[in-house]
Amino acid sequence: MIIGISGASGAVYGVRLLELLRDTPVETHLVVSKSALITVAHETGLSWSELKNMASVHYSNQDIGAAIASGSFKTMGMVVAPCSIRSMSEIASGVTSTLLTRAADVILKEQRRLALMVRETPLHRNHLRTMMELAELGAIITPPVPAFYARPESLNEMVDHSLGRVLDLFDIELGIVRRWREEPGADPEPHHATP
Repeated sequence: MIIGISGASGAVYGVRLLELLRDTPVETHLVVSKSALITVAHETGLSWSELKNMASVHYSNQDIGAAIASGSFKTMGMVVAPCSIRSMSEIASGVTSTLLTRAADVILKEQRRLALMVRETPLHRNHLRTMMELAELGAIITPPVPAFYARPESLNEMVDHSLGRVLDLFDIELGIVRRWREEPGADPEPHHATP
């Protein structure tokens, strides 16, 4: 799986995804934008050296000749976590200037799974149009939105839930998602609002 980390706030999603996949059979291919290196350091305290050691393989974002830039390189797909509006817009246009956006473009052209954890708010009309264009191309827009029905008790639980839902898209089950009505002590009948 290719994991892209762009410069949007929310670097914890990409970092945690690498942690979750480290002890699985999934081979991770990491590419990080220049601005993401700053965001990762600021939000998590991790250096590039520490971050790249979490992946099976890592690439420079300028290495457009890397394996992940080619459609002949087999992969289950790609997650961009978090995905900045700039990266999202480049991917949608097909005019890519970095390995991160080139790899995502290749995933789309090869009709593989591309999940974009878009981390921006508020959104204006062009952002929404771009998301629609990407969805029409086959990308899955999956903002990191916490599920409060799971009653998360920590930031880590909220992050894990969002990532677990993304991993569901790739049929990877790590047991980190509290599914609807699976939590202990759940009411057997749904509650209905009274008029």
